[in-house]
Amino acid sequence: MTFIRDPEEVETRFVHDFVDVGGAHVLEIGCGDGRLTWRYANRAGRVTAVDIDTLRLAQAVAARSAALNQRVSFVKASAIDLPFRKETFDRAILAWAL
Repeated sequence: MTFIRDPEEVETRFVHDFVDVGGAHVLEIGCGDGRLTWRYANRAGRVTAVDIDTLRLAQAVAARSAALNQRVSFVKASAIDLPFRKETFDRAILAWAL
């Protein structure tokens, strides 16, 4: 049996209702296997998704569609020490990562 987080899509609705990702460069902290990434990435300009789990990042890369290949990137990084310059992103999303 596969466990599905957010089967009622509450989290997805929240992101779409309260976070304007349209055309934005989004930083997703704790992306895991990309489960949430795919729910908003089509609306974003670019997505940089980070996680510390190498296996889950590999799963996210494998699940990335060809259409999002140029706009969604995955980086192994800790939320405590992000390897990006200040003011690189327009929005940041953190869900289920604590």
